This record gives sequence, structure tokens and C-alpha cells, in this order.
Amino acid sequence: MRGLAEGRPSVMGIVNVTPDSFSDGGWFLDAGAAVAHGLDLAAAGADVLDVGGESTRPGAAPVEAGEEIRRVVPVVRRLAAEGGVPVSVDTVKSSVAAAALEAGATLVNDVSAGRADPGMLPLVADAGAGFVVMHMLGTPATMQDDPRYDDVVAEVGDFLEERLEAAAAAGVPVEHLIADPGIGFGKTRAHNLELLRRLSELVERLAPVPVLVGTSRKAFIGQVLAGPDGGTLPPGDREEGTLATVVWAFDHGAAMVRVHDVRPAAEAARLLAALAAASPSDPDPEVTWRPLVR
Repeated sequence: MRGLAEGRPSVMGIVNVTPDSFSDGGWFLDAGAAVAHGLDLAAAGADVLDVGGESTRPGAAPVEAGEEIRRVVPVVRRLAAEGGVPVSVDTVKSSVAAAALEAGATLVNDVSAGRADPGMLPLVADAGAGFVVMHMLGTPATMQDDPRYDDVVAEVGDFLEERLEAAAAAGVPVEHLIADPGIGFGKTRAHNLELLRRLSELVERLAPVPVLVGTSRKAFIGQVLAGPDGGTLPPGDREEGTLATVVWAFDHGAAMVRVHDVRPAAEAARLLAALAAASPSDPDPEVTWRPLVR
């Protein structure tokens, strides 16, 4: 699968070309700033760059396809040409995905798992692109309106299996698919923690499709770290917690994580790969990874 590293877990770097994303909205709305940020993430060790022009934060309003294309295509085109790593487009619209794929993207990250636009799965299949299938209740505008599950891990697994089957039926090869349990998308803090606690169950169930985990700077981390008295840490103070979830996800079978701050995740992936490859007879084994640029 494009963007998955050989011999170690992979890191997807987030490039939000939006005015309203929960953590970095407006920072990289200018195409030049977004490209510079993406190149920095690639230099820090990102295996793939995920470019999005529509916020998926809780309560976010939809963006017209034309505006989304205007935001993402110049960024995708330059990052595909200059970044040295595969580029993903984070969108639920087939017209945006088509424009981004034409500009050089090779992966579509669809938080609706192909449900928002019936043209998405045929487009991805015809383009030979990769596709991320993610679980979400409702839409970003409604997903946090009292989400409920009897067994969140089982129900997320049921959904992902059904959408992976739908993608395969549309002609997307299984080896082009990635599954994402959608941490924070229609889940409470307890749901998110339970999905992470039992992540290995989900990884085993969905094999051979690799699993991507996106916890970066999300509210449940701020809630847990703020302590028992309620409240939450602001997004900028959630990086240490994010790194803990990254290491947990890798240790429980995730093939890729999606993060804002790439370098700590990439270095954790390298160290975990070295630990996994070590043996008493060869304490300094060769581990395959793309060296970080300092």
C-alpha cells in the first residue's frame, strides 16, 4: 500500500489547508505556507502527507467542492512533485478526490468511508488509488450528539468490514485499502479509550487490511490529562499524550498513525522497529527505514 513503510510502522503527516480545523485552523490556509509545512513534515520523517481542505472537527460546516479544490490542488501538486513521499487527499467528495489524484495524490482518505458520495469508490477503483475507510457516526456536524454503542469495538469492526467489502466490490484491490476506527468521530472519551485498549482485536479482525490510527491532539487526550476535576488541556498541550497513544497503537498492531507533530512519532517508529529486530546474537541489527533529515 502506498505510504506504508517497509520494516517499521508508518507515519502520516497532517496538512490542513483550512481556516477552522480544531488544532491548526488557519495556520496553513495559504498554499505556500501549507507546502512549506508539508515539506517540513516530510523532512521530519513522514511517510505520507495527508492534505485536507475541509475541517472534520465536531460541528464543522461543509465546504463547497469548488472551494475545497481551490484549497488543496495547488498544495497536492507541489507536494507530490517536491515532497519525496506519497500524498493523500482527505476528502469525502469524488470531484475533489479526482482533482487531487490528477494533481499527483495516490491515496484518498475518506472519513465517510465512501458513503457521502456514490461516485467515490468507482473513482478510486478506476484511478488505481489507495483508499482509507474510516468509521464515523453521522457527519462532522452531528457525530458528537450523544454517540452510543453496545460494544464499540465490535460495532466499529462490523462497519469497517462492511465498507471494506463495499470498496472491494467496487473494484478497489484489497491491497489498496486501509481501515481507520475513527478515534474521536462519534465517540465519547470512554469509547476512544476502549477502542485503543482493544485495538489488537480490531487489527486481527481486519487483517490483512492494515489499520491506521488517528489520535493526534484529540479532545479525549486533553480530558484524560486534565485530571479528575473535569476540563481539558488545549490542543497544543496534548503532544505528550498523543505520543503515548502513538506508541500504544504501534505496539498493538497499527500499521500507520496520523499526526500533526511528525518527528516524535517517526522516531518512536524507528526505535520500536529496532527493538523488534534486536536479538542476543545481533544486538545492532539492520532495520529498514528512510533516514530522517535533520
